[in-house]
Amino acid sequence: MKYIVVGGINIQTYLDKWVASRAREAERKPVVYPEARAARLVRLKPAGFPFRDAHRTYPLNITDEKLFEIYAREQWTGSTVAKGDYLFDQRIIPDFAFRVIKVLPLGKVAITEETVIQIERMPEELLRITPYKFKDIVGHEDVKRKCKIIMKYLKNPRSFGEWAPKNILFYGPPGTGKTMTAKALANETSSSLYLVRATELIGEYVGDGSRRIHELFRNASENAPSIVFIDELDAIGLDRAYQSVRGDVSEIVNALLTELEGIQENKGVVTIAATNNPALLDPALKSRFEEEMEFRLPGEKERLEILKKCIKKFPLKVEADLKEYVKKTEGFSGRDVKEKLLKAALHKAMLEGAKKVSSAHLEAALKAIPSKPKPPREMFR
Repeated sequence: MKYIVVGGINIQTYLDKWVASRAREAERKPVVYPEARAARLVRLKPAGFPFRDAHRTYPLNITDEKLFEIYAREQWTGSTVAKGDYLFDQRIIPDFAFRVIKVLPLGKVAITEETVIQIERMPEELLRITPYKFKDIVGHEDVKRKCKIIMKYLKNPRSFGEWAPKNILFYGPPGTGKTMTAKALANETSSSLYLVRATELIGEYVGDGSRRIHELFRNASENAPSIVFIDELDAIGLDRAYQSVRGDVSEIVNALLTELEGIQENKGVVTIAATNNPALLDPALKSRFEEEMEFRLPGEKERLEILKKCIKKFPLKVEADLKEYVKKTEGFSGRDVKEKLLKAALHKAMLEGAKKVSSAHLEAALKAIPSKPKPPREMFR
C-alpha cells in the first residue's frame, strides 16, 4: 500500500525540519493563482527576520547580484507574488524575508525561469552609522594618538604585517566617549562598524553564543576594513572570582578568546572592547588586549569646551557665564553635561516659552540632578 502526503501553506516560509524529515519524498508545490501572469521583473528589498534577534544587526552582504538572481530563481520559481508581498529564504539564511517592491507586469505575477530578479541595495550614505568625527571628541589625546595608528592600518592593512593593531580595550566611567570614539574611527576610515553589547552575544541554547561570536567576526572579515566594538565587556568577561561560571557564558568567552588570539586571521579587522570596570575582567581575557586606553572624566578645560560646542547647536540663545558652570559640574562626564544639564535647561526654557536659556534655567537643571557617589579611584587603574 502506498501513501501520498499532501500539505498546504498560505505563507511561503521555512518549513519546520521535523516535518521535512518525515516527508523527504513529498514535493512542495506553491499555490499558483490562475489569474497570475508570468513575471518579467521582480525587485526585492531585504526586510530582515520576522522576530528580532539582537545579534543579527548586520547589513546583508550580497557580493554578486547575478549569482543571487540564480539562487533566488531556483527556490522561488512557481511562486505567485504581488507588490508588498514577502518571500522567505529557505536555504542559507532560513526565515530571512525579502519584500517585493516592484513587479512587471503589475498585479499578481508568477515567478518563472525567465523572470529577472533584482535586489535593491541601500544607498551607501544610508549605511553610514554615525556622523561623528575626531574633531567632535573633546580631550582624550592619548586615545586619539592610538586611533591614528589604527586609521593607518585600516587604510592599508598589508603594510603592517604581523605588527597590526588588533585588540584595544577602552575603559573608564560611563559617558566619557568610548562608544563615540569607535564611531568616529569607523567614520573617518569609511570602515564597517559592528557595534554590539556583550549581553547580546549570550545565546539561547548551548553552542548558540559561540556561533554568534564566530559569525560576528566572519561578517567583519568579509566586509573589511571593519571595527568590531563590544560594549559592556564585563557583562560576559568577569573574573571567575566574581561570578559562578555558567556554561553559556564560558563558551562565549572561549570563542571570543579564539577570535582575539587570531588563530584564523582577520586581516583588516580591529577589535575594540569597552568596560567601566577593567579590574573585574578575567585575566585571560584582559591579556588578549595589546593596549588599554583610559577615558577620564573631563577637566575644567574640557568641560568648558564641551559647553561651548553643545550650545552652538542650541535652537535658543544662551545668556549665562559658562565658566561658572564649569566649576559647578566637577565630576560630570561629557554626557552628563550635555544630557542632564544643557538639555534639561533647554527644555525648561522651551516649556516657559522663553526666547533664551538663562542662568535660572541652568540652575534649575543643576538642582534637579541627583548627587551620585564617585567610583573608587582604583577602579579605573
